[in-house]
Amino acid sequence: MEDCIFCKIIKGEIPSQKVYEDDKILAFRDINPAAPIHILVIPKKHIEKITDLQEEDSSYITHIFLKMKEIAKQEGFAEKGFRVISNCGKESGQEVMHLHFHMLAGKPMGPLLAK
Repeated sequence: MEDCIFCKIIKGEIPSQKVYEDDKILAFRDINPAAPIHILVIPKKHIEKITDLQEEDSSYITHIFLKMKEIAKQEGFAEKGFRVISNCGKESGQEVMHLHFHMLAGKPMGPLLAK
């Protein structure tokens, strides 16, 4: 699905506020933030969702989590804490069908689901 919005951001066809980039991943600020700090971290390989991961994709996931640690330090919220969310499928709220992780920080976080 090469025409997904995240693939276009990776290719530079759509601008983004990059926070971090290397050969495997891209991290950028969400244009519709759910917290004062809201960074999206995506693999450059198009993987639709968690349930589509293959064994050979494990290096992307490890890399993403190691780099999220560095991004949190770089952006100054590692000490206070942050939340990482990845939705899987439409019913979970996944809007862009390209695997991504939300890093949310900058305020105290409440429960995940309101009762």
